[in-house]
Amino acid sequence: MGHDQEEEETPPSTPTTTASAARKDQEEETWNHQKQTLILELSEKLITGDLQAKIEAARDIRKVVRKSSVKTRSKFAAAGVIQPLVFMLLSPNLDAREASLLALLNLAVRNERNKVNIVTAGAVPPLVELLKLQNSGLREVATAAILTLSAAAPNKPTIAASGAAPLLVQILSLGSVQGRVDAVTALHNLSTCKENSTPILNAKAVSPLINLLKECKKYSKFAEKATALLEILSKSEEGRVAICDSDGGILTLVETVEDGSLISTQHAVGALLSLCQSCREKYRELILKEGAIPGLLRLTVEGTSIAQERARTLLDLLRDSPQEKKLASSVLEKIVYDIATRVDGADKAAETAKRLLEDMVQRSMELSMNRIQHRAASCTPAKVPSA
Repeated sequence: MGHDQEEEETPPSTPTTTASAARKDQEEETWNHQKQTLILELSEKLITGDLQAKIEAARDIRKVVRKSSVKTRSKFAAAGVIQPLVFMLLSPNLDAREASLLALLNLAVRNERNKVNIVTAGAVPPLVELLKLQNSGLREVATAAILTLSAAAPNKPTIAASGAAPLLVQILSLGSVQGRVDAVTALHNLSTCKENSTPILNAKAVSPLINLLKECKKYSKFAEKATALLEILSKSEEGRVAICDSDGGILTLVETVEDGSLISTQHAVGALLSLCQSCREKYRELILKEGAIPGLLRLTVEGTSIAQERARTLLDLLRDSPQEKKLASSVLEKIVYDIATRVDGADKAAETAKRLLEDMVQRSMELSMNRIQHRAASCTPAKVPSA
């Protein structure tokens, strides 16, 4: 019966609708044929033409690809355009390098196979050379290209070993807003490469990352990547010293614990925990001085399971006597246990501790909201995009 009902609900074909569909199919077939002819013409021009013809072909490829589907990108690759475009990256002519760079960047977007083929064709060394240029426009397009190519897992070891990372770190300080965003994202992509035999980051990255984290919304995707990199840097002594020495370094991490997304708070508390675990005597007072306790208390309730555990461990380290025997099952209950005992006696201490904790979390949330409203009223808009 269901089948009969479906047949009744399907409108019957009419000569008009059939003709319309046929005409649409014919138009689509004609357009696909024209596009395929154009792809072959541009490929031929790119491979056999003189320098000016190659530049024009590269520019035309970029224009066509920008408004086309993933399938069109694949068809260009199948027509053999990737290798000659990579060769153009080595040209002494800056127009040729820019045209080929933009064409390759557009061919790589949303096409994993093209990303891998571009790196396989040898694009990374000339891209690294472009990162060294004083020409800020080319340098930042090269940064965008490395960001795009580093999103493909097979490319990460090649790019990580290329020497691109220190140049990307320079862009964190010198680049435009978009250039810095792209550099952070590219470095984040490379930091996830398990094949890295040596760290891609050094302590020089800390100060610009802290400055960028100050400027952006703490719950943004950008903040998540910046705090992930700072957590990695906090694992080394040089990185920890740099965080401590950066203007507002610890405070910025504390503010991220208060106002960040689930991911950025997890990374921020991880960085603070690395500091305190490495040398409690050195970092305990510095973290306490920046008012970390309310945010950490809230994180033990609202954070991810990893963030909750890190917050509890850090709160334990921030207590006066971290080695003292725990009186309750959780670190937080231990923190308020003595108060609870004095308020309601030992019999009801655990229940009172829980209620006190809930009150503290609620109060910290109100304080955080007041602080956010105050910042919104007194600060200029964030310079770094929220994306």
